[in-house]
Amino acid sequence: MTARHAAVWIDHKEAKIFHVVPEGFDVEKVKAPHQHVTRKAQGQGHVVDREPFFHEVATALVGSQEILVVGPSSGKLDFLKHVHKHDPALTAKIVGVETLDHPSDGQIVAYVRHYFEAKDHMLGDAR
Repeated sequence: MTARHAAVWIDHKEAKIFHVVPEGFDVEKVKAPHQHVTRKAQGQGHVVDREPFFHEVATALVGSQEILVVGPSSGKLDFLKHVHKHDPALTAKIVGVETLDHPSDGQIVAYVRHYFEAKDHMLGDAR
């Protein structure tokens, strides 16, 4: 589904991409690679490369006109860094970044609808 409004809820374990239209929404889930960190001497340990995960999330957002990025912690910021570095066209479509803990899919969709309705109303952009 290609929708004008999209949102991605993202943390370091998974991402949920929501394409929201007046008639409904669809959600696509992307799992991050498993991260196992061994505690050894300072600076040692295994860190998972998140670039393929972030790339898959960014690809799922292609075609959306406006994107809201939400999530509970630094995962959303790491995703934004990836997008700024690797996909400037997508960067221009990101209209907001908000902190949301772990809401249900329905709560996320309600939040996204409210966010974009308020944004459109404020800007006088009722498409």
